[in-house]
Amino acid sequence: MSRGSGKGLSLKDKLDGNELDLSLCDLNEVPVRELAALPKATILDLSCNNLISLPSDFCSLMHLVKLDLSKNRLQQLPLDFGRLVNLQHLDLLNNRLVTLPVSFAQLKNLKWLDLKDNPLDPVLAKVAGDCLDEKQCKQAAVKVLQHMKAIQSEQDRQRQRKLQAEREMEKKREAEQRAKEAQERELRKREKAEEKERRRREYDAQKAAKQEMEKKTKKETVHTRKPASSSRPTQPPRHKPSWSRSVLRVLLFVLFCILCTLAACKLTELQHQPLCVSVNTLYEDVVAALQNHKTLQNMLQHNS
Repeated sequence: MSRGSGKGLSLKDKLDGNELDLSLCDLNEVPVRELAALPKATILDLSCNNLISLPSDFCSLMHLVKLDLSKNRLQQLPLDFGRLVNLQHLDLLNNRLVTLPVSFAQLKNLKWLDLKDNPLDPVLAKVAGDCLDEKQCKQAAVKVLQHMKAIQSEQDRQRQRKLQAEREMEKKREAEQRAKEAQERELRKREKAEEKERRRREYDAQKAAKQEMEKKTKKETVHTRKPASSSRPTQPPRHKPSWSRSVLRVLLFVLFCILCTLAACKLTELQHQPLCVSVNTLYEDVVAALQNHKTLQNMLQHNS
């Protein structure tokens, strides 16, 4: 590692047992890949370099037990710095740190911590205190872990409250949506009922109009079948006189006269009068002729 990037430098040459000293190497970045290839190096010294930040994959070096990052220019630590769960000793003296990541609370094995000479947040600076001796540095580790755990718990509670609020908001939206859908269904149901009632009224009106039309048509038909003069009193038909009826009347009158004359000549005292004698004689001749004619018909029928 070159001195600026750390590439070209043999880390094995720097390894002494389980200690790897990369201090004063003018490093601008950490050779994470090379360090991951040396799991024996549980103690890593990166002090007195030009490190401004640590790469996110630095937190994969979970074999680290002791880490010295003092006297660099670190402005922040990776968000998942808490993955270094085996870390017991951490030196961050003289950097540019203001806060620590919340995941710092997961460093449950941390026993020693130095945060002096950093522009720390006043609350965090008060919690960390000084690290002038072993006892103070151990107390700093305990207090900072407790502080970060409290922050983590508060964030968890805030996150839970936020999730709860979101769930309640979602439930409220769902309830509003259900209410809206129910209102829309009720509206559609009412519109359907109104439409059905309107169609029923139209049907009843059409049926009534049809019945009225049928009654009117039937009435007109009855009036049409009656004669135009039905309102006037009927008069017997007048028959025109005919010649046959006149002749018949004359014949009937003559026959009546004959019968009357015959009756008078037969039944009254007028039978001895010359006219009645002639009438009676004529009557007897006619009767004899008719009898002869009847006898002849009987003989003919018997012979045939």
